[in-house]
Amino acid sequence: MKKLRVTVDGKAYDVLVEILDEGGAPAPARPAGQPAHVESAHVSTPPVTASTGGGHTAPGDVPSPLAGKVVSIDVQLGQKIEAGAQLLTLEAMKMNTYVFAPAAGTVKEILVAPGDAVAEGQVLVKLS
Repeated sequence: MKKLRVTVDGKAYDVLVEILDEGGAPAPARPAGQPAHVESAHVSTPPVTASTGGGHTAPGDVPSPLAGKVVSIDVQLGQKIEAGAQLLTLEAMKMNTYVFAPAAGTVKEILVAPGDAVAEGQVLVKLS
């Protein structure tokens, strides 16, 4: 089980998510030509600490809250941001997850690009 915080329409919910093996039940088939439905969720990135992301993060590092694929980078190098600013969008299991800045700062380094696969806890962006 993994504890996550999900924000829907500005209201935060703490949820427990069960992680299944890759050999879980297959997804139901959809008719040919019908696009997959993509849901969206706002996931607030917790404040970065030495224990976040397996203990390999430094102050200012923003780790991935889950494994997935980078859909978009929503900031630029050198951009000054406020706490809670949207940094990037990830996709996992046909659902978009928005990663927000845990604190105000300046975008020092962007370590991923759209289309990249990322692991949970992998540092995505460095803030100073």
